[in-house]
Amino acid sequence: MSLRLFQVDAFAARVFEGNPAAVVPLDAWPDDALLQRIALENNLSETAFLVPDARGYELRWFTPAAEVDLCGHATLASGFVAFNELGHEGDVVRFTTRRAGELVVGRRGDGDLTLELPRVTSDAVDAPDGLTEALGATPHETRLGRAPVEDLVAVFETKAQVRALAPDMRRLAALTANGRTVRGVIATAKGDEVDVVSRFFGPAVGVDEDPFTGSAHSLLGDLWSERLGRTTLTARQLSARGGRATVEVGVERVTLVGRCALYLRGEIVVR
Repeated sequence: MSLRLFQVDAFAARVFEGNPAAVVPLDAWPDDALLQRIALENNLSETAFLVPDARGYELRWFTPAAEVDLCGHATLASGFVAFNELGHEGDVVRFTTRRAGELVVGRRGDGDLTLELPRVTSDAVDAPDGLTEALGATPHETRLGRAPVEDLVAVFETKAQVRALAPDMRRLAALTANGRTVRGVIATAKGDEVDVVSRFFGPAVGVDEDPFTGSAHSLLGDLWSERLGRTTLTARQLSARGGRATVEVGVERVTLVGRCALYLRGEIVVR
């Protein structure tokens, strides 16, 4: 079996920035175990798999350890591949997902791509036991996102506090909220040169720190739009690679505007 593979840096103006994702186009779905082995072999935060359907593509995402319900950066990368490598016509590509509904990636002038995600609300919760020890700092507020982004949000006072975090990944992976293991922890604060800064830690699903997390901004867009009183926000993720997006917050959807850079075209050989 031979499969095409593309590696794309998403939410990046050039290669070596943003969040790298693997995109693997398929003709039909193989066994899930093979999808998981490919994602583990790629060893990126997410590998996206595409199968054509009547409206565009069916889309699934796998970390090296598990399938996930929603991934923003690998969806943007999948749209980039559909437009630029698979010959998709028009300015919109539609993705059917198992748990996040239909996702749409569009082309906007001068190389920008748009990604529509569900707007995700969050609820104030008590900090889970061990959160301060796991993060190495105490947030002034904790919140829990609703489906499909049920991540814990740790809100800090300043960008400097978020940047300085040096979490204990073993402890983060063991955190629970509402009786469930926490998929990820989003540390966030109001920015200075941008409106919102964040970091995303997901050791429970095999991603210690994600360079740029599109799905987190469907939740952060809702949170910070309410607090800052604006529907258009600039966002930066403070990972080592960094990543930026404009976040446009609507009534039911959040649109991320960013760019992608192709790093690699390759072939997977499965014997």
